[in-house]
Amino acid sequence: MKYTNITVAGSGVLGSQIAYQTAFKGFNVTVYDINEEALERAQDRIINLTQRYQEDLGASEEEVNSAYNRISFFYDLSKAVSHADLLIEAIPEVVQIKTDFYKELGKVAPEKTIFATNSSTLLPSQFAEATGRPEKFLALHFANEIRKNNTAEIMKHQQTDMKVFNEVIEFAKAIGMVAIPLYKEQPGYILNTLLGPFLAAATYLVMKGISDPETVDKTWMAATGAPIGPFGAYDVIGFTTPYNALIEKAKTGDKETVKVAKWLKTEFIDKGKLGRESGEGFYKYPHPHYMEPDFLKN
Repeated sequence: MKYTNITVAGSGVLGSQIAYQTAFKGFNVTVYDINEEALERAQDRIINLTQRYQEDLGASEEEVNSAYNRISFFYDLSKAVSHADLLIEAIPEVVQIKTDFYKELGKVAPEKTIFATNSSTLLPSQFAEATGRPEKFLALHFANEIRKNNTAEIMKHQQTDMKVFNEVIEFAKAIGMVAIPLYKEQPGYILNTLLGPFLAAATYLVMKGISDPETVDKTWMAATGAPIGPFGAYDVIGFTTPYNALIEKAKTGDKETVKVAKWLKTEFIDKGKLGRESGEGFYKYPHPHYMEPDFLKN
């Protein structure tokens, strides 16, 4: 494996998970975010992950502590990438924010550094020129709770060097992922191409007054045997990324998307209901109703 030092830019829900999973598999990891406050929140998230790895994967205390000790934290971008073989970007799903970030990153990162975006809906070709190294840039997308939902979608764009593409596939395998290569760009990759319409359909059922979140989830779970329904999934994903993706889609003139984005913002984001991480979304945590033994009973 060529890569040894990995930088993760953006320490939110998924960025923190990417960082910790990578460190857990033995890599040196640097977490970058914009200020000390953001990094303090990241440290709290990662400390919580050490407990999850013990509970979910049976990891030992020594293993989780060793992984944590392989992570360093910086809010100075040039220091954060000074030794990076690979940088994984997991910053907000807003085109201008990502574009500005890549322009700055390209100025300070070593020539050897490969850039990968974890964007769930945007295409790497949208940012390739801003990176200043389009041949060393591609998408590397993870699912939430990556210690359990261990997929990594590796998507090239037309200018991506195939050597880089194959190296990132091998890296994904090295950190315990099921590597899923995409040879052409597709908004939403495979996972979100399937998941997006699913969540949208569930949302419309509730917004139009046809049903309520728990009934929709109960229907899906009882009929398919799935362990979680669409609104439980919303809570796991969090509301910020879907909201930002909806705002970008709304710019195309899709009026229904505008309504959904407004609803998520006013009913959830503005009220601090951000999903499981905040303690409340469509359900209250740590004991959401859909996980109770009697949820699927009449």
